[in-house]
Amino acid sequence: MSHFGNPISDVVEFNKPDFRELDLGSPVSLLRNRGPAVSTSSSSSGSFSGGRIVQNPVPKRSESAPTITNTNHSGELSGSTETSPTNARGGSGSKPGHVRSNSGTSAPLIYSGQSVNSPVLNVLPTGNICPSRRIVRTGMAANRSTRSDVLGTGTGNYGHGSIMRGGKEVSGSGNGNEIVKRGVQSLDPEELKRVGNEHYKRGNFLEALSLYDKAIALSPGSAAYRSNRAAALMGLGRLVEAVRECEEAVSLDPNYGRAHYRLATLFIRLGQVENARKHLCHPRVQSDPSEKHKLQMVEKHISKCAEGRRIGDWKSVLREVDAAIASGADSSPQLFMCRAEALLKLHQIDDAVSILSHSPKSERHTNSSSQATFFGMLSEAYSYFIRAQIEMVLGRFESAVAAAEKACQIDSRNVEAAVLLNNVRMVTRARMRGNDLFKSERFTEACSAYGEGLKLDPSNSVLYCNRAACWFKLGQWERSVEDCNQALLIQPNYTKALLRRAASNSKLERWEEAVKDYEIMRRDHPNDNDVAEALFHAQVALKKSCGVEVNNLKFGGEVEEVSSLEQFRAAIFIPGVSIVHFETASNSQCKEISQFVDTLCGRYPSINFLKVDIQEIPTIATAENVRIVPTFKIYKNGSRVKEILCPSRDMLEHSVRHYSL
Repeated sequence: MSHFGNPISDVVEFNKPDFRELDLGSPVSLLRNRGPAVSTSSSSSGSFSGGRIVQNPVPKRSESAPTITNTNHSGELSGSTETSPTNARGGSGSKPGHVRSNSGTSAPLIYSGQSVNSPVLNVLPTGNICPSRRIVRTGMAANRSTRSDVLGTGTGNYGHGSIMRGGKEVSGSGNGNEIVKRGVQSLDPEELKRVGNEHYKRGNFLEALSLYDKAIALSPGSAAYRSNRAAALMGLGRLVEAVRECEEAVSLDPNYGRAHYRLATLFIRLGQVENARKHLCHPRVQSDPSEKHKLQMVEKHISKCAEGRRIGDWKSVLREVDAAIASGADSSPQLFMCRAEALLKLHQIDDAVSILSHSPKSERHTNSSSQATFFGMLSEAYSYFIRAQIEMVLGRFESAVAAAEKACQIDSRNVEAAVLLNNVRMVTRARMRGNDLFKSERFTEACSAYGEGLKLDPSNSVLYCNRAACWFKLGQWERSVEDCNQALLIQPNYTKALLRRAASNSKLERWEEAVKDYEIMRRDHPNDNDVAEALFHAQVALKKSCGVEVNNLKFGGEVEEVSSLEQFRAAIFIPGVSIVHFETASNSQCKEISQFVDTLCGRYPSINFLKVDIQEIPTIATAENVRIVPTFKIYKNGSRVKEILCPSRDMLEHSVRHYSL
């Protein structure tokens, strides 16, 4: 992992904000005249001794001495690993982020978040740490105090004066809450950035983003502020916006290693391997084996996706998509759309539609360098390419045309997108022509029109179902069943295809197949009276075809009142399901539930509802051993299958619904 120094710790991950404080690149010192300040550490240019401040004046720069310049982004220490190739790894014998002054070069000294320039040679900036964690104090008098000065472990930020003196922490910047309160109203962009960093550390990404925005408004040329803004956006999961901010940071400073690294990690998550490689291999980015391995794994799995897609091995495509996402490309809209395409080809339409609704949003990058491709197509165009295919399968032809046109608009040179657009337009015209012919009752010509569309799109369930309707009208029920089978193979839950196949099987007197389809529709549409009646008649016909004697069966009607034991026995032996309500007229609970039974009779017309007053006909109560009212008994083909005592409305309807299927 490549690291750069920052005030929070001496080791920092790239995907945290940049916490450097002042732009030391200006030839004029940024230290304003704010009155005397107490140094939190000792140096040859300003030392603390006996409560007295000794300050060396800031000399003019020598023309012969090298000038420290870094005007590309505020907050970067000149000579840091982001701007100096020689310090890409922190320099020999130094830790990352700590700047050792070179001979003849003025070294910046950090005093409580402010800086001055010192002419003294071979002096480390205050806060540089040796492996022993002692601060090197070069140029100090021999008789100076020997108390150890070590970096504090408190909440004070490195570079802000958080120094341990003899075991006591002295924080020049105060705690985090004070920084936040002091900086919100500040017009100093560095102060705004500092407060934003405090919010970022606490996970308050929205607040940090707002403060970085203010800093950018005051200093729009700062690459560091843009990079920090990208970090906050990443914390909020707004990756595409974070990409734009990092690209802006790189445009402001092409050698800004942190922004290049952030771009690389972002592009890996977005599945854009070529863009990720370009930034991860930038000379200013220190080699990171873990990220390079992640990139290699994502690239390998996407390559296998492409191969599986080319040969039509869609199960393999699904496996490789999942592997690529698990390897790190967890926010790639194109990988999610690739999964949707594979599910579509495997006829798992509902799952494909679900992915279409919940996949990450695909956005087009304005920076031409970020125009990634996916399977040879511009990434955003690929998302519309898949959307067009799903819309076609669902029969939303106009939406499919719009999506295909958008794909071609984004990637006008892609042959695959152009072929799809042409096919979608032709299929849409064929469907419209078939619909017009069907309305005119020119069913044979309508069959031909739908067939022309199927030649272009053999997986279009809507065209198969429409042609099945034509075959039904022409009395060619076998061909109608065949087309419904094809439609249901593509889209298993296609209600119209189920209904037409059941009707065609009824015409062919294939009652068992018809009953199965009607039962599926009855389960999915329990309140559809037409489906319930069709199921009832198919069940009756099935019983007759099996040699069962069926008499006096009727669909729906009112609750039948039983007046004798003989009538009761004849009623419950009628083929099908009968539900008997045992009651007494004087019981209030029976009166209340009786009204609900009338409602159920209309809601489930395929069931035969009966009611028996056990006080009026005690022989039935004795024969059925009924002692408590209200009691409900459910009979199927003469056999009792369930008994319910004093049920609630929900309990009763649940049982009725179960036995109505």
